Amino acid sequence: MLPPQIPQPAPQPPPKPKRGGKGHLYAIIAIESVLLAFLLLGGLLDSIEGERGKDEFPELNEIWSCGSGETKVVRIPLRGLIALGADKPMFGSDAGSADSALKAISRATHDEEVKAIIFDIDSGGGGITASDILYKALLKFKVQKTGRKIISIFGDVAASGGYYVAMASDHIIARPTTITGSIGVLMPSFDMRGLGEKIGVKDVSIKSGKNKDILNPFVERTPEQQVMLQEVVDELHTHFISIVAENRDQPIETVKELADGRIFTASAALNLDLVDQVGCWDDVMKKTAELLGVDKVKVYRYQQDVGFLSLLEGRATWDPASSFYNKLARSRLLYLWQF
Repeated sequence: MLPPQIPQPAPQPPPKPKRGGKGHLYAIIAIESVLLAFLLLGGLLDSIEGERGKDEFPELNEIWSCGSGETKVVRIPLRGLIALGADKPMFGSDAGSADSALKAISRATHDEEVKAIIFDIDSGGGGITASDILYKALLKFKVQKTGRKIISIFGDVAASGGYYVAMASDHIIARPTTITGSIGVLMPSFDMRGLGEKIGVKDVSIKSGKNKDILNPFVERTPEQQVMLQEVVDELHTHFISIVAENRDQPIETVKELADGRIFTASAALNLDLVDQVGCWDDVMKKTAELLGVDKVKVYRYQQDVGFLSLLEGRATWDPASSFYNKLARSRLLYLWQF
């Protein structure tokens, strides 16, 4: 007799991998490895290119804008408040127009094929140092290679710091509707003592000297402090006047009469020799070619792409609180036309 058969258990399917197990861990490690490889590759490429700082040799895409021929010209726009670096927009930390303009000027300076810059200005000015940095960068573009030219075209407004920057130009064209001038210095300040008394706010600052909080809006300035501040403004105003007199080939006294902060229409500015021509874009193209001694010019513009690596570098962080605080807390001297 055969022994009784013992029933065998039915085969079970292999267990399914648990969610959140090693598979997910491996995926995360793989993604992080790819990101690290991108960053290391970027650093390796930088080292292969040699000692080239990103600010001095900015990576910008070159786009053919208009015109034709073999004479290369770059159009660089300057829009809005002239401020560099610290003045970030409320949402995000993208570079402002002045930052972009400075990078573009540097890019053009180190490109030996660029024969001229068309500086397209629509700005009421801004920080005195930011304006001077742009002005000096344009001068450097010209001295870097013999024969280079700068032609400025004014938009709605090219006043105060916007006009200061244009002093590096070989030729200035204002549009018929342009407002320009406002040669002067502004030190914004407020007297909030009355408001402080009404709402119960008073100054309790601890300071190292009587002039440390000279622009404190809750403290009355002494006559001596007022004189101190006026001397600073006057010195910077004199510097602005000298820049205009030198570059517009006018006597200091002539410029002084115009430098009380007043604004001018395009036709008035032309009559006062503050600009060279009233015209439009076609006039800019013709004048640029004329200054370079050619029949036509090919105009390019620059563009900076915001890619994945830019996000990794923290360029698109959102910090509205600190941005708002900076705008309230910073005191400064301005070449600015306010209206």
